[in-house]
Amino acid sequence: MYVDSITIFTDKYNQYLVITDEIERVVAESGIKNGVVTAQTKHTTTGITVNESLECLESDIDEFLKRMVPEDHPYVHARMLKDYGSTAGNPTGHIKALLTGNHCHFPIVEGRVVRGGAQEVYFCEFDGPSERTILIYIQGG
Repeated sequence: MYVDSITIFTDKYNQYLVITDEIERVVAESGIKNGVVTAQTKHTTTGITVNESLECLESDIDEFLKRMVPEDHPYVHARMLKDYGSTAGNPTGHIKALLTGNHCHFPIVEGRVVRGGAQEVYFCEFDGPSERTILIYIQGG
């Protein structure tokens, strides 16, 4: 197994960043010709999802998630947390991450990530801006 990571810096509270090229770079550097690659976020208020990279679709997804998970809802998580010593202000980030998921998988054939022509991997930020880490696991030979 080959393991690497990608570090990114988000600059918005909610943000959708295409990370397909970075994943493909790690696969190429791994030298693994046939197997599977997994991209997984290390954070509970971020997501990994696969979709078509269109600005209008990103906007539609963002608006859908905002309707599903409104900022002004009285979330139980938005309270003082003794363990953290502060008020939790990110319940929407946790719920949006639950909806988008935290990872994706793709096969690798002859050293290339196999995906549909319109499929791009998105890193979804729901509690930014922040420094974020995505783990890349590659299994195969």
